[in-house]
Amino acid sequence: MPKVIYNVSLFTDHDAYLFKEGNHFRLYDKLGAHIMKVGGTVGVYFAVWAPNAKKVSVIGDFNNWDRNAHQLGVRWDGSGIWEGFIPGIDRGALYKYHIVSNYNDYKVDKGDPFAFYSEVSPKTSSIVWDLKYEWNDHEWMQNRKSRNALKSPISIYEVHLGSWRRVPEEGNRFLTYREIAHQLADYVKEMGFTHVELLPVMEHPFYGSWGYQVTGYFAPTSRYGAPQDFMYLIDYLHQNGIGVILDWVPSHFPDDEYGLIYFDGTHLYAHEDPKKGFHPEWHSYIFNYGRHEVRNFLISSALYWLDKYHIDGIRVDAVASMLYLDYGRSEGQWIPNEYGGNENIDAVIFLKKLNEMVYKDHPDVQIIAEESTAWPMVSRPAYLGGLGFGMKWNMGWMHDTLKYFSKDPLFRKYYHNQLTFSIWYAFSENFVLPLSHDEVTHGKGALIGKMPGDEWQRNANLRLLFGYMYGHPGKKLLFMGGEFAQWKEWNHDESLEWHALEYISHQGVQRWVKDLNQFYKTEPAMHEFDFDPHGFEWIDFHDWENSIVSFIRKGRGADDIIVVVCNLTPVPRQNYRIGVSSGGFWKEVLNSDSEYYWGSGCGNSGGVEALPEPSHGKNYSLSLTLPPLSILFLKHS
Repeated sequence: MPKVIYNVSLFTDHDAYLFKEGNHFRLYDKLGAHIMKVGGTVGVYFAVWAPNAKKVSVIGDFNNWDRNAHQLGVRWDGSGIWEGFIPGIDRGALYKYHIVSNYNDYKVDKGDPFAFYSEVSPKTSSIVWDLKYEWNDHEWMQNRKSRNALKSPISIYEVHLGSWRRVPEEGNRFLTYREIAHQLADYVKEMGFTHVELLPVMEHPFYGSWGYQVTGYFAPTSRYGAPQDFMYLIDYLHQNGIGVILDWVPSHFPDDEYGLIYFDGTHLYAHEDPKKGFHPEWHSYIFNYGRHEVRNFLISSALYWLDKYHIDGIRVDAVASMLYLDYGRSEGQWIPNEYGGNENIDAVIFLKKLNEMVYKDHPDVQIIAEESTAWPMVSRPAYLGGLGFGMKWNMGWMHDTLKYFSKDPLFRKYYHNQLTFSIWYAFSENFVLPLSHDEVTHGKGALIGKMPGDEWQRNANLRLLFGYMYGHPGKKLLFMGGEFAQWKEWNHDESLEWHALEYISHQGVQRWVKDLNQFYKTEPAMHEFDFDPHGFEWIDFHDWENSIVSFIRKGRGADDIIVVVCNLTPVPRQNYRIGVSSGGFWKEVLNSDSEYYWGSGCGNSGGVEALPEPSHGKNYSLSLTLPPLSILFLKHS
């Protein structure tokens, strides 16, 4: 059996210096398992951070998991890095690190925190692998800056890979990355979404966590294939003009023994004090953002997916849980910061640094925060006092709007402010309007199940909801299944209810979403000023008695104007007057009540002539027929 060679290293003195001061953000090139040739012999260089270990050895199928066969050596520089080169090992070898701690005689077998690939759960070994792949998305990568720009249309289809589609003929198995690539690209392209957002694909032991309990921050889950298979999925989506956003979880990690927890006999990645290091609601551990090496690890992970997998954006999960020391805790269960407040200053510094480094090296991507509180300036530059994100999920809009739409239309007039309130803060951040997976699980039911009324009214309400989302300032996100009014609550163990599309009502909703996406992308007024108050103007938000709102969306051009009118009751309104700025013909470009969408067919016969009758402070006005439970989009022609 070949012995460990200790005078081979990828980790230089300069790497050690950057690592210890907290400024090494490409650790995936230095730590982990790297196939290389030394003296004409192929083998693997292993390196792992375990500063409180007494011994570290590599065990695997190549040495019969012998804990004494291949012991690594610790570097002299105080970095806590153990390293060594083992000849004769190549791609596909299974391995772990056996760690003997300096504390409490703790001994454990750990997966590699920097592994590129892991065994399929419930197996837990890391796999020696490389990242060789010939990309074919050069055109996308050269031009993606315009696709991801804040002024561009961004309409996101949120997907959980394990339950979008399955193969029932083969035991309800998952689609592989390569299988899903063609089906997903064709569907997303047909539906007109600009991006897909994937629930976390980083390796996770418990499938039912949907990927939010991560053990492998550098490995796409092996449930659907190898790293190159995942690269193929991204590559193919790019070739079809579709951007890819990944959910990423730097807020917490699970307590699986082979993972990051108690890695070298100490709380290496988390805080030792559970009042700072343990998340009581999620029963998981919180990263110690004040530790240089931990910040290195996390920022390296984010950059890894951008560098090696050509990802177009990262959505950072559960930012609020990072920002507040008392998040999910009762009085006495948390420790104030040095100023006596509940803000996690280390997390703030980490997030600012994360965004700074990502945008420095990848100015053509977006980092999106899922932040559920009113923390100020989340999507404003760090040099102006913000956190430095590009965009932020508008959780307030999502909760208020869904609560409003769940009301019986008879009583909606008493909740009118719930619908209109979001506009008053719409431009305080660069908002994404999400109708996400969180709203269709854990007993919340499907989107259409939240809508009141009979079957026709439910579908009309859902089309109206989607229309209001696309008309409202902000980028768009819709979780899979909602776009065709899936009836069942999302179940990660099953495929979506694609058979529902045999029915005209579901076809109607799907057609509506497709047409909304096309309209949103092609009309500058619908997207250019999503984050600028110049792009929005109320016509009338006071008509609470009739539950009607009307507003204008504007683009850069003088003629880029769209009028939007929502009738939120099942009562048709005849001769409803709204003010407009121009005379002439206003074309009814979209009507959610069209029979094409399974509506009643009520409308304005293609458009309305503006009359020189002042209304709502405008010199002209339109006399409209407002269909029941509908939204109209009108354009001057």
